Amino acid sequence: MFAKLRSLIRFIRCYSTLDREIDDRIHTSTGLMRIDETVPEDIFVVGYPKSGNTWMQNLLAGVVYGLDPEYMPDDLVDHLVPDVHYRRYYRRFGTPMHFKSHHLPRPGYRRVIYLLRDGRDVMVSFFHHLRTFHDDGKIDFGDMVRTGRNLYPSKWHEHVNAWQSNPYDAEIMILKYEDLLAAPVKQLVRTCQFLAITRSNSLIESVIEKSSFARMRAKEERFAQGNPARRKDKFLVRRGIVGSYKDEMPEQLLDLFLTDAAETLRASDYL
Repeated sequence: MFAKLRSLIRFIRCYSTLDREIDDRIHTSTGLMRIDETVPEDIFVVGYPKSGNTWMQNLLAGVVYGLDPEYMPDDLVDHLVPDVHYRRYYRRFGTPMHFKSHHLPRPGYRRVIYLLRDGRDVMVSFFHHLRTFHDDGKIDFGDMVRTGRNLYPSKWHEHVNAWQSNPYDAEIMILKYEDLLAAPVKQLVRTCQFLAITRSNSLIESVIEKSSFARMRAKEERFAQGNPARRKDKFLVRRGIVGSYKDEMPEQLLDLFLTDAAETLRASDYL
C-alpha cells in the first residue's frame, strides 16, 4: 500500500511540474498568464451567483475601457474582465486588471467590489439559471433551497457572511444590486472612485443605457445562440427586478430559506 502511495505522490509531483512547464511555454509564446497569477493592485468583482455579476462585468468593460457594451460579444467582455471560473489563462492589458469571481474570501483578493443582492431573489434567479442548462424537472427548487444541492460555492448566507467577516482584511466596497438598479449613475460614480479612475457622466450614462436588461437580452439573442449547453428556449438574462421572489418563490420554500438566511438578510437590511 505504501509503495502505491509513493507512486501516486511521484505522479502528482511529475504532473504538477509538467503543468507548470506547459503554463510557462504558453506564457512565453503568447503572453497569456494563468488566471490565478494576479497582483495586489488587481480588483475582483465578487458576488454570489445571480447577484448582478455579469451585468457588472459588462458595466466595467464599458466604463474602464470606454467601449460600447451593446456591441461587445460576451467573449470580448470576458477578455477585458476575465471570469476566473471560465478561463485558465488571461491577457493582462494593464494594472490593475479586473476579474469576475464567485469565490469565497481568498488571501490574494486584496481589492474587492462585493455585489450583494437579496438572497430570496438570488434563489429564484439561480433556479431559473440552472433550468437554462437542464431539462424541466431535472432541477428541484425545494431540494436546492433545503440541501444546497447545485448551489455554488456555498449557500447564499454563508457566502455573504464570509465576505462581510473579511478574514483577510481586504479593501472592500459593498455594492448592493438594488442600489445599482435604482441609482446606476450614482453607484457607478462611486465604483469609479473605488477604482481610482475618472470618467465623465456622459460616458457612464451611455454605458448604463447600453447595458440595460433589454439591451443585454437582445445581445444574448444575437451572440449566445452558439452556446451548445444552453437551451434555446431559455435566456440567462431574465427579469432582473427587485422582489421577484414574491411571485416566484412558494411560501413554504421562503420559510425554509429564512430558517438559514433570516439573520443575514436582517443584517443586510433586507428584512
